[in-house]
Amino acid sequence: MVEYNIDLNGKAVLVTGAAGFIGSNLVKRLLKDFSDIHVIGIDSITDYYDVSLKYGRLQELEGDARFHFIKGNIADKSLIGKVFTDHHPDVVVNLAAQAGVRYSITNPDAYIESNLIGFYNILEACRHSYDNGQQGVQHLVYASSSSVYGSNKKVPYSTDDKVDNPVSLYAATKKSNELMAHAYSKLYDIPSTGLRFFTVYGPAGRPDMAYFGFTDKLVNGGTIKIFNYGNCKRDFTYVDDIVEGVVRVMQHAPEKQTGEDGLPVPPYKVYNIGNNNPENLLDFVTILQEELVRAGVLPKDYDFEAHKELVAMQPGDVPVTYADTTPLEQDFGFRPHTPLREGLRKFVEWYKSYKSR
Repeated sequence: MVEYNIDLNGKAVLVTGAAGFIGSNLVKRLLKDFSDIHVIGIDSITDYYDVSLKYGRLQELEGDARFHFIKGNIADKSLIGKVFTDHHPDVVVNLAAQAGVRYSITNPDAYIESNLIGFYNILEACRHSYDNGQQGVQHLVYASSSSVYGSNKKVPYSTDDKVDNPVSLYAATKKSNELMAHAYSKLYDIPSTGLRFFTVYGPAGRPDMAYFGFTDKLVNGGTIKIFNYGNCKRDFTYVDDIVEGVVRVMQHAPEKQTGEDGLPVPPYKVYNIGNNNPENLLDFVTILQEELVRAGVLPKDYDFEAHKELVAMQPGDVPVTYADTTPLEQDFGFRPHTPLREGLRKFVEWYKSYKSR
């Protein structure tokens, strides 16, 4: 187990993507756990999916004087510079990104802008936070993705595995983030930790994710397409487990060291955060439909078979994701553990309330 070397009380924390699914839950948790904290949130509120969901998440954070929200794009270098000048963040958590494998095929520009240019701007701002002898950013934590593993045959996926064969532009941008962070850690001694998230789900999640999209289609009498003829497996990770992992990691920055050459050894780490228990997509759909019936979202006599279609794999997708979380457990005493049924039940209960508003 590592020892925490950052006390978040008394700190300014910048969370990019603060109106997003993971970002808003992280801000909520930080405000709950740390009484003396100043959280700066930034989000461009793009219309990649229904913005009312994003504003709804922000609404839950309003009214807390410890939270300051800025609407803006991390690809705007002057804006990021101003945020760092005005607020001097001690810890930065970069969750802002254009997500989604399939969307990267139809709209690649969005990925280059947010995931590459935006992340570069964050790195540059972290670098210059040390100018003129300032203490600077003590820890940069950033979201990577299980997508970086591409079509790796070895499972479970370990952070020691080679990840040089991305099968989507989205995956390529996330691998690029890890490489860029490593370079900046080496050159400027910036402590950074990348987190490879595995299929995050839960209440108020992203509508483009399978569990949300399937629910919408079933409720509206549509047909759900189950890719790879149902032979996909996903390591579904409940959002509270993701946030728990992020909060723990934030409090331990990789230690700065000097190598034999007198230059910094990069204070750099990467961890998987996944449930370490891949579920077959057909089993996942069965649990989802059972929970939808249990909650009364769908009638007991709903004919699921008439609304399911088994289809071939899509470009950019992979047949399995499976996280080896041993390093996370060894260093932070934590591994995600929420059972899929429990997590989907919470999502379905939220969905029922959301649709009745």
